[in-house]
Amino acid sequence: MKNKISRRRFLTTAAAASAGALFGLRCSNRFDVIIKNGRVCDGSGAAPAATDIGIRGERIAAIADLSGSSADRIIDAQGLAVSPGFIDIHTHTDTRLLVCREGDSKLHQGVTTEIGGNCGSSPFPLNDEDFQTLYRTSAEKHGLEVNWHKLDGFFSALEEKKIALNYATFTGHGDLRAFIVGKHDVPATPPQISRMQEILAESMEHGSLGLSTGLEYAPGSYASTAELIALCKVVSQKNGIYATHMRNEDDTVLEAIEEALSICREAEVATELSHFKACNKANWHKKDKMLELLHQAHASGLPVHADRYPYIAYSTGLSQFLPLSARQGGNAEILMKLKDPRNHKAIKEYAESRCSRIGGWDRVVVASCKNPEYRVLEGKSILQCAEEKKRDPLDYVIELLIANDNTVSIVGFAMDEDNLRKTLQSDLVMIGSDGSVASVHGKLSEGKPHPRFYGTFPRVLGRYCREEKLFDLQTAVKKMTGMPAEKLGLKGRGRIERNYFADITIFNPETIIDKATFTAPHQYAQGIEYVLVNGQLTLEKGTPTGKYAGKVLRHSA
Repeated sequence: MKNKISRRRFLTTAAAASAGALFGLRCSNRFDVIIKNGRVCDGSGAAPAATDIGIRGERIAAIADLSGSSADRIIDAQGLAVSPGFIDIHTHTDTRLLVCREGDSKLHQGVTTEIGGNCGSSPFPLNDEDFQTLYRTSAEKHGLEVNWHKLDGFFSALEEKKIALNYATFTGHGDLRAFIVGKHDVPATPPQISRMQEILAESMEHGSLGLSTGLEYAPGSYASTAELIALCKVVSQKNGIYATHMRNEDDTVLEAIEEALSICREAEVATELSHFKACNKANWHKKDKMLELLHQAHASGLPVHADRYPYIAYSTGLSQFLPLSARQGGNAEILMKLKDPRNHKAIKEYAESRCSRIGGWDRVVVASCKNPEYRVLEGKSILQCAEEKKRDPLDYVIELLIANDNTVSIVGFAMDEDNLRKTLQSDLVMIGSDGSVASVHGKLSEGKPHPRFYGTFPRVLGRYCREEKLFDLQTAVKKMTGMPAEKLGLKGRGRIERNYFADITIFNPETIIDKATFTAPHQYAQGIEYVLVNGQLTLEKGTPTGKYAGKVLRHSA
């Protein structure tokens, strides 16, 4: 008969099938890494579950009881929380990952993905003048060679360097506008807007997440609402995000929110309101209305969210205490205005106005100075610095900026703790540091940066979740993982699920806390035990392993 089979052949075939099944069973029970005995917060907001996680290669292969399985490496997470790696939705890291590819201060916080290019600033696109400026300053400050003008070149530099964290970026509107329109207070012409749209579209084709604005900063502040809507329509067409440092965060913050929402509505673009805050005591009462506007807009169907860092001080450049008219043009032009006594009256009047609104020069602290001779001032208030030199604070501000090539970073204590709590509790607000990669050694250990560089995520988990109980653990984790991944469209990240990338942070929920302070910021947080990036153990018992498994994450436009 045609289908007849000999006994010997049957036994041979059956044995082979049995061996294959056994081999398959062994393979299914074998992993590169197993994380066992942990409390898994999967990033969805669901209650923690006691289960194991099996990892093969870059991805999560199993979430189950794996007591009968084996692995090259088994991590016992007894007493620890296991969560997706934290996604810092708002950073200014950018070229700093080329200086410190370990991502030190972020890795020690449990961050596995950095989102750069915020507040209208990105290291692309660069015209010839801005390329030369970035080339010179990067070489002088960090010994870094800049060899790109556009996003694809910057991404290539990151990939060639090999980085320990994942990185994605927005296209900065300030740099885009400078590239086409220039750095002066002039309206963009229709042809210039069309050209900006073309370059923005090209950047998104190369992987940009969308557009960010810094509407308090020159030259972004010179843009009209109509210009921003036109650009955001490109972002919407390519399913990107509009992230905005709004036009104002103090006296006219409510009007600024209305403008952001109108852009969201008119351009039909997913929108992120950056570091959602009300600055200066006279505006603290506006926080409830701010949150009301956000929630009403979302309830009406607008795709709008916000992010916030867990501190009551902001950080920016001292040049923000100059009027916009004095911030026009390139750095050389700004310095010329600072040196011209004819401009001092207007500069001082504006600086004094900002100072009085924040509550005095004792609330403005020097974080870093470009000129080494002035670094003894770091960590001191402007008032203290001026008194030591027996100078008027307004005169001293001008001197500081001139002596430091207009490169002085400051920390301003302008916000209210109760407002911070309300903001963090909102189910539309995610966690973003608004900081950069720093390190306790090397070039990035200089100055006294805002402690958010080192402490943002452990501070939320330790102070506001564990100690103050603003929300439960799974909610805190969701704000750092699942929510930002969904908002940004980071496929396969932000959750602990089968076939997702194995970006995982393991921490002690009973001890996690920030250690960085405003006077001693270069201190790693405690309580982060292990970090895996794309399946590679990158931090073990608080010590980097030397693995560089981070990826450039390109938006799929």
